[in-house]
Amino acid sequence: MTEREDTTRRCWTIPADAHGRLDSYVAAELGLSRSRVAALMAEGRVTLDGRTARKSESATPGSKVDVLVPPPAPSHAEPEEIPLDIVYEDRDLVVVNKEAGLVVHTAPGHPRGTLVNALLHHVGDLSGIGGALRPGIVHRLDRDTSGLIVAAKSDRAHLHLSTALRERLVRRSYLAVLWGSVGEAVTVDRPIGRHPRHRTRMAVTEGGRPARTHLHPREEWVAATLCRAELETGRTHQIRVHAAAIGSPVVGDFLYGSGRERGFGGASRRWAAELARIAVRQMLHAERLEFRHPTTGEEMTFAARPPAEMEAVISWARATSL
Repeated sequence: MTEREDTTRRCWTIPADAHGRLDSYVAAELGLSRSRVAALMAEGRVTLDGRTARKSESATPGSKVDVLVPPPAPSHAEPEEIPLDIVYEDRDLVVVNKEAGLVVHTAPGHPRGTLVNALLHHVGDLSGIGGALRPGIVHRLDRDTSGLIVAAKSDRAHLHLSTALRERLVRRSYLAVLWGSVGEAVTVDRPIGRHPRHRTRMAVTEGGRPARTHLHPREEWVAATLCRAELETGRTHQIRVHAAAIGSPVVGDFLYGSGRERGFGGASRRWAAELARIAVRQMLHAERLEFRHPTTGEEMTFAARPPAEMEAVISWARATSL
């Protein structure tokens, strides 16, 4: 296969803590979708120890992965004039304070009205390494999670930021309202994978990928705790799954914490019922983002206050917990 000069090549050795399917592993490491990696494998652009890789084989520690990412195809997503809260922008990247309810990238069921559609209108062009459906996207936020997200405007920036994520050099901190008492700071170190029966959900599972979340309680209320959550890894729904796994799901998270307010007794039960009523969406906000600039090497730090509906919940919980 003859490669064009603008084809990007990535090579690395699979670390000791890696496991699971190779396509899922490569997708997470490069910040690509699994379908995008599957297409690269079908084209023979992914090799494992020098031979053409198969998507169903395992990510074997110590093996060498070699990936050729071709120049991007034209994006299938259409630009749309959707308001954005731009926190920072230069010729390499853009940092957005995403509102809750905004889907990050186009997908079946979400062909329009996404962050990608909005960025294509605002920026005019984005890195195509993420594929036609998710150009520029380096990492994701769930639809109902608000807060800071960075998108790449160039392929070079995209690869640099994806590598920094893989090497855990991008620091992400969230504000989370969790049910119950978390107590002292806790690190949840449990693997996450697709739920064995409910395919739209993730779960702590023995065959999952390594995942680590640090929870730091800030305030304890009648039946909930305000926490700072820091990601050491970046699995799908990681904070939500880990919080639910320790019995303190995110308030307003109907996928992993539905009905949790009914688990309290006495006055705490009434307080929890009212909190559940006023929490109109999951109380999770990406409040801080830190990384080195892909071109200048400058340390970049961004912070965003939680949106009004989350501020209202926090204020109510404080006032009623005195």
